[in-house]
Order: sequence, then structure tokens, then C-alpha cells
Amino acid sequence: MIIVTGGAGLIGSAVVQQLNLLGREDILIVDHLGHTDKWRNLSPLRFLDYLEKDSFERMLDDGSLGRRMPGGRTLEAVIHLGACSATTEPDATYLIRNNFEYSRKLALTALAAAARFIYASSAATYGDGENGFVDDDSRLPLLRPMNMYGYSKQLFDLWALRQGLLDRIVGIKYFNVYGPNEQHKGEMRSLVLKAYEQIGATGALRLFKSHRPEYGDGEQLRDFVYVKDAAAMTLHFLQNRGAGGIFNVGGGTTVSWNRLARAVFSAMGKPVTIEYIDMPESIRSTYQYLTCADTSKIRAAGYAEAVTSVEEAVSDYIRNYLVPGKRLGD
Repeated sequence: MIIVTGGAGLIGSAVVQQLNLLGREDILIVDHLGHTDKWRNLSPLRFLDYLEKDSFERMLDDGSLGRRMPGGRTLEAVIHLGACSATTEPDATYLIRNNFEYSRKLALTALAAAARFIYASSAATYGDGENGFVDDDSRLPLLRPMNMYGYSKQLFDLWALRQGLLDRIVGIKYFNVYGPNEQHKGEMRSLVLKAYEQIGATGALRLFKSHRPEYGDGEQLRDFVYVKDAAAMTLHFLQNRGAGGIFNVGGGTTVSWNRLARAVFSAMGKPVTIEYIDMPESIRSTYQYLTCADTSKIRAAGYAEAVTSVEEAVSDYIRNYLVPGKRLGD
């Protein structure tokens, strides 16, 4: 049996959908649905059982998880994608409990059951990139995240390193993931979805001006990766059980906000109309102007599939999901 935490979320639902395509339905999904419409992401998926995160965590605490596995099944793997992913979350205690302590308990439970443990770290751990974007386990202590979300993720990476566990588990540093099933993410939704809505309503898109002379307006650079590719890269480590450590999951190239915006306008069949606005003072000091995943390590670990281009991925996302109002698996 496979447990997928955060299984109703953006990456989690894509992982479950790809497991379904591989013929796997022996899946326990764990999530916190709250007051969002995230439940809609579950509707097309096939899985054995669902648990709210609080109920699941109580089972971790009292040691009853193994006894309550549906049908007495053996735990094969835990794909831990559930976390608070808001980079602007101000409650450090909440982030530590949710992103560090919960992850630690789940890792120890999986290892005790001899189950594969794959978890979501984050590219936010790289900070402003002054120490590069190389997924070398030994360089983890050098990284300086720029926000508390990134630090909460780094704390778990560092704990796993110091415990000598990274050769037995896999941590994935996702870069800018976008695609179907992100409607519930609020302000953390990708620019693609925000742009689709904004262009549909006004015919134009607003992007932040650059406040650094070496970057033009809208020429700030990100490594974008389509959620279908992110899910495929994640599941590579379910099949390749000999690999361990930290791995970047990204496109391996940089794309400007302007290029991403042009792809959205093109997919919508609209003329390009971009307005550049001042970046809020509150985020200028922590704003990343460049991210780019070094993907040589995941390639060396055997992942050989091509990454979908931004233009092709945005077209698929908008025309096959946003326009008809579909979710992954529909």
C-alpha cells in the first residue's frame, strides 16, 4: 500500500493520478480539505481510503497506523507531499510543527516499517541562490533560506542529513510547479492560473517591475516545471529504490515571467498586453530574481524523460483543463 500525504493538492493529486495510470489503486490519501474546493481534485481519482491529516497524525502518535491499514495491507511507500506551502506564512511555530515535526514522525514510521520514504523539500531552501542550486547533500548546511517556509523545509533536510538517513530516503526540491488542480491555493497559485483569470477579465496582465538594474521588467527568471513532469520525476524514485538523497525537480532551464506570460496569451488566443507595476516594499528584500535547478543528479539517477516546454505545458493546461473546467483524471 502507498500513502500519499497532501494527496488532494497540486502535486499530490498528480502523483495519485499517475499511480492510477500505472494500475495502482491501493492508495491511502491523507490531506486537510478545510473550507477549500480541494475535494474536487479527489473526484476523478481512484484510491482505497482517505484520512484527514489530524486523524492520521494521531495514528502516528499512538502507533496504531500499522494495525489500521485497510485490509491488513503492508505499507510499501510513503510519498509525503503534505505541508504548509505558503511562502508568506508568518507563524513560525505552525510551520515547524507542520513541516518539520510532522515530517520527522512520518519518516521514522516509514523507516520502521521498511517502507520507501519520499518527501517534498523545496527550492525555497536555496534562498537567493548565492550558494548555487546544486542538490549536493553535503552542501545543505551552507544554504540560507530567505523565508520561514524555506527554513522549515531546510530543518528537515538537515535533520535527515545529521541522522545519516539520506542514503535511505529521497527529498525532492520542487522548483516552480504549475498545472491542473491548483485552484485551491489562493495567492500561492501559479502565474499561469492568475494570468488566465486576469486576462479573461481585463484582457491584460500585470507583472512586477524589476528593482535591480541587471534585470528588465518582467525579465526576472524562474525554473518552471509542469506538474505532470514533477509527478513523473517523483514516481521515478518509487521505482528506483536504490537512489537516496536530495534531488532537484525542475525544468533545468530559466524562463522569464514575460515568456511565461506570452505563452498564456498565446494559449488564450489573445494579444499580448502587459502592464508593469511596482513590487510591494514588503517583499522586495526577499524576492528571488533567479532560480534554476541543476538536474544533473536526477538524470544520473536514471530519469531520462524530456521535460515539457513552457509553451507546450501552458497550452495543455489552459486548453485541456482551465477552459473546459476539468481536473486531472477527468
